[in-house]
Amino acid sequence: MSEYFIPSGPGEAEFVEKRSSFLGHVRYVESEDEARAFIAEMKKKYYDARHNCWCYIIRGGAERYSDDGEPQGTAGIPMLEVMRREGVTNIVCVVTRYFGGILLGAGGLLRAYTKSAKDALSAAGISAVRPWIQADMTCSYSAAERLKNEAVAAGAAISDMEYGADVTVKLLIPAELSDAVSARIADASAGNVSVVITGETTKAVRIR
Repeated sequence: MSEYFIPSGPGEAEFVEKRSSFLGHVRYVESEDEARAFIAEMKKKYYDARHNCWCYIIRGGAERYSDDGEPQGTAGIPMLEVMRREGVTNIVCVVTRYFGGILLGAGGLLRAYTKSAKDALSAAGISAVRPWIQADMTCSYSAAERLKNEAVAAGAAISDMEYGADVTVKLLIPAELSDAVSARIADASAGNVSVVITGETTKAVRIR
């Protein structure tokens, strides 16, 4: 299975540009029907807005967009390009604009819709869906934060923390980085802490 990226959750963002309000919304979807249902929901919710521009990308399927009355190429495509650059799929984005009475021009619109899509995606977060090695790293309380940061810097993700006499950090590690993470932890702990593999899983893990 190859790695792919999806939104970690729903994301919303709002900003004002020359009195026009831009409301960005991002959602995870698995089909065009789900994407179109969300677009319809936003259009119904913001029925009094001048524009509800949108785009979506379905993994292994369609890419679609709409400028919804804005000048051609100033809304839907810039929003879609944000998702393409981040490599995110199974995503729908709707940006609602309440017109403030001041024209922004093509360049201003392009920048505004790009920013709104970026901000909404940042609020949602991005997760990697891929196979992961599950591992435990048990260490003292005083070393836990430092070693956790070392593991993350080496490419691991933290799935959980268990607290007892010591701290057990639950790690998710890309298979190709398993040796590198283990070596880094051994080096950072002067050989006192080891990474113990406990299993494998395939899941979505937030990476940013």
